[in-house]
Amino acid sequence: MERQLRERIAQIRPADEDAAAAARRHSDRLTKPPGSLGKLEELAARLAGMTGKLWPDVSRRAVLVMAADHGVCEEGVSAFPPEVTPQMVLNFLEGGAAVNVLARQAGADVFCVDVGVNADLSHPRLIDRKVRRGTANMAAGPAMEREEALRAVLAGMELVAGLSEEGYGIFVTGEMGIGNTTASAAIVSVLTGMPPERAAGSGTGIDEERRKHKAAVIGRAIERNKPDASDPIDVLAKVGGLEIAALTGAILGAASCRRPVVVDGYISSAAALAAVRLAPAAADYMIASHLSREQGHGPLLEAIGLSPMTHLDMRLGEGTGAVLSLHLVDASLRLMQEMATFESAGVSRG
Repeated sequence: MERQLRERIAQIRPADEDAAAAARRHSDRLTKPPGSLGKLEELAARLAGMTGKLWPDVSRRAVLVMAADHGVCEEGVSAFPPEVTPQMVLNFLEGGAAVNVLARQAGADVFCVDVGVNADLSHPRLIDRKVRRGTANMAAGPAMEREEALRAVLAGMELVAGLSEEGYGIFVTGEMGIGNTTASAAIVSVLTGMPPERAAGSGTGIDEERRKHKAAVIGRAIERNKPDASDPIDVLAKVGGLEIAALTGAILGAASCRRPVVVDGYISSAAALAAVRLAPAAADYMIASHLSREQGHGPLLEAIGLSPMTHLDMRLGEGTGAVLSLHLVDASLRLMQEMATFESAGVSRG
């Protein structure tokens, strides 16, 4: 598995700067002051660089909701009990969650993946990639074995590769797992050096006293397991989560297929950081959808080198913020394709 991962990472190449430059030149010919559409113009250029096409086809879009449970819930770090994870997975599969509603509006298909739910689930639309039934309590020892983290990463890569072959042109990261903001904060703390007190946010809505307890649990887990910050797989295995590892793989898979990947909130961004540490060029294929209310999200995006498209005070996860950003992706491409140029409209340049 180590060899497979290295081989697939080796396929990731930086974005096509010539295509991005061509998109910027075209944007400057449109009937507007140069740069006046701000991030929408830069997004169109980045999409061209990701795909190598001035007009990339992103009409088929896949939302990947990776689901897994976390043993660290034993420490009382969440406002919700662990049984909510399998219950919400069934809700996704029946189309009743927030991400389903927003995906229908955006014309996106939702794929729910069981990477490590601590329950036996059966549903015709469930994608079963279960590695194990939830992680162990990272405050008492490693969350999982290295081999299990690798299996989850490769599962994410393989899923994206298969969907790319089916014609999906853009991917959206989503997740479900009670306790996963704790694992995400631990990953961020190790990979960036951010203190647990700064990395740990309110998650599902815990009060300040419990948030401080959550930060203390993260600090204890890091001290006990001593994850190697230079080895992202070691970090994912010791203080991460199976769904976070699978999202890391999905992001790497999108980059290797030259497909844009819209990154959701704090948990997805923690996976994106692990992906960048494994393959720096993967950042060229990431679109940061929004800035969540998790206090560590802003510094985390800065560490990756991304700027969020929106700031809507969201903290739900599931892929909701990222799905909303698909409308901005569509807007940026329609502007490029449908706006008149100065020449075609007979408008004088400034």
